[in-house]
Amino acid sequence: MRQLDDTDREILRLLLEDARRPYSDIAEQIDLSAPAVSDRVERLEDVGLIRRFTLDVDRSMLREGVSVLVELQPRPAAESLVESVATIEAVEHAFETADGTIVATMSVPEGDVRSTLSDGVALDAIQSLSVELLTETVWQPGLGDAELAPECVECGNTVTSEGETATLDGKQYQFCCPNCKQSFVEQYEQLQDGV
Repeated sequence: MRQLDDTDREILRLLLEDARRPYSDIAEQIDLSAPAVSDRVERLEDVGLIRRFTLDVDRSMLREGVSVLVELQPRPAAESLVESVATIEAVEHAFETADGTIVATMSVPEGDVRSTLSDGVALDAIQSLSVELLTETVWQPGLGDAELAPECVECGNTVTSEGETATLDGKQYQFCCPNCKQSFVEQYEQLQDGV
């Protein structure tokens, strides 16, 4: 499996600055052709590094309530709530820490945090809740010198440059070793035969 090179990183940095930047503009800045940039972006999408191109809305410019930082601790027996919290329309970002705490930024009508949370989460699943008023938020995703490290879909290990890929029904999968690839492909084909 091919790893990220300096050209991939520069393409990603330029797209992080402006996801609508034309490939011709990127190509000019990194001394490649636009089709070569397109091919690299497509490869990064296929491997799952680029999941989507999104719009970054400055919610502070919208009148929809006050911006708050919410920290909630689920009850011990509750399932992970981060996905449910993330579906609430007022939530901009949601994170789950290693201890299961959920942290989210959201815009809510003044004094209406619980009601807003109840749009996606059963309140009886929450053990504790704290809310802080936000005065400013900055969201600046970056790359640094990170290496590509997808998870093997078969065993969960990190896929290195010696890893393998397989494309099944148009979707690309990454594997840490030939054994994992063979096992996954065999299971996949058995399931397909049974359908």
